[in-house]
Amino acid sequence: MLMNITEKLRHKKEFILIISVALISIVYQLAFYDVLEFHRDELLYFSLGEHLDFGYHSVPPFIGLLAFISARVFGYTLFAAKFFPAITGGILIYLSSLIAKELKGRLFAQFLTATGIMGSILFARAFGLFQPVPFDILFWTISFYLVIRYINSGLNKYLLFLGISIGFGFLNKYNILFLVISFLLVVPFTRFRKIFFSKYFYLSILISFIIVLPNLIWQLIHHFPVISHMRELRETQLTKMSPSTFIMEQFLMILPATFVAVPGIFYLLFARQMKEYRLPGFISIAILLIFLLLQGKGYYTAGIYPLLIASGAVFFENILKKSWPRVILVSVLIYFEWLVLPIGKPIYGPDQLVRYFDKMEAVTGNNEARRFEDNEHHKLPQDYSDMLGWNELTELTSRAWQKVENKNSCIIYSENYGEAGAITIIGKKCNLPNAVSFSDNFRYWIPKSFETELTEMIYINDEPGNDMKELFADIEVIGRISNPLAREYGVGVFLCKNPRHSINQFWESRLKSLEMN
Repeated sequence: MLMNITEKLRHKKEFILIISVALISIVYQLAFYDVLEFHRDELLYFSLGEHLDFGYHSVPPFIGLLAFISARVFGYTLFAAKFFPAITGGILIYLSSLIAKELKGRLFAQFLTATGIMGSILFARAFGLFQPVPFDILFWTISFYLVIRYINSGLNKYLLFLGISIGFGFLNKYNILFLVISFLLVVPFTRFRKIFFSKYFYLSILISFIIVLPNLIWQLIHHFPVISHMRELRETQLTKMSPSTFIMEQFLMILPATFVAVPGIFYLLFARQMKEYRLPGFISIAILLIFLLLQGKGYYTAGIYPLLIASGAVFFENILKKSWPRVILVSVLIYFEWLVLPIGKPIYGPDQLVRYFDKMEAVTGNNEARRFEDNEHHKLPQDYSDMLGWNELTELTSRAWQKVENKNSCIIYSENYGEAGAITIIGKKCNLPNAVSFSDNFRYWIPKSFETELTEMIYINDEPGNDMKELFADIEVIGRISNPLAREYGVGVFLCKNPRHSINQFWESRLKSLEMN
């Protein structure tokens, strides 16, 4: 009886402590939600929310549904974009501590896991942006948790739950397929190969298939745009990834929790106490090798790190028996998390962030945090530069819209999805119509024809191309994005008038040429 009461009190203490860390994470994420502007991708994903579907050009349907819900509850605001990622971060912290508990970790291991995740660069960044990434990390972590629960209990229901997690993870981001591939590659070499003879394993596959089927049908109907998107991604971004860069990013992106995660992988693979949990350890290694060979981006592996941090936390709990070294370890971890927090979370304004990164480069001699996808180094990290300039662009477009004589005979054209998303989402406060664009999923929403003859066009791009100059006799520069820290710096808003030829015919011929290509 007394042991039961003591055990309940211990569990309650663990719960309260970990929930407190999770709540701190949620609070600090939301406290700085409006330091910068919308992220380029957030503008795209909120635009998806206006067109609910079973799939989109570059992502599955989950993020669009979540955008729809968030916009209906909080409006088209920055807070709406930050709310669900922040909540997801809190859930991830609690779930990761449960993984530590399943790995036989007690209070210190769970607390170290929670604090290690809360302030590390990767998770501070991921759970501050409305993208599929934070939810992808969550679904990976749920899947690892279910695998470990299956190992500990032997209950087949966890295989079924795993099928559900994989299915919904697929509807969020196709990246989870690499977790499935790694699982299938590793399991035959372990004692868990017996699951291939279990009906529950195949029921799990069936459950996943049923969940993802609507998206697969959508992909089929639309000629599998995910393939063309991946080809475009490989040609424009992944070719710039090198094995050395990928490996370096694995160490840097989860700082300072790297010092917990690295021992964690070795502990999973080699420690006698972790003998039962070799499977998730080798799955993690397989994932790292697959993305290394495929020249994947560093953050593609993000889903393995809650597991590795939890494993590392159990390792430190087992080797640090006294209270004082534990207190020192957590204190040092939190101190360094505060030092590197601006790398993951913009808690300062743009100019102060530039000074922070300049100082960091001077002290460490490392400037990798400011390397863009093009391998060039800039004043701010790419994500931060992608969170500047959109309000100014919308204001310039609103100024152009006010000068339009016949608004029923004018469209707003944007060259990329960030610009189109800004006009569509931020532009609502200025009563702007949705932008049209051939970029990303906007290509599926472009009008095939117009009811009235167009007489004007607001054109958003670096410069008007020759086709615009040939089409319009009068092109007025309304303004350009003036913030040099913005990735869209110099992008202009042009009011095009007095067409020399029919805009409608030009538009229809443009559509036909794109369909042929």
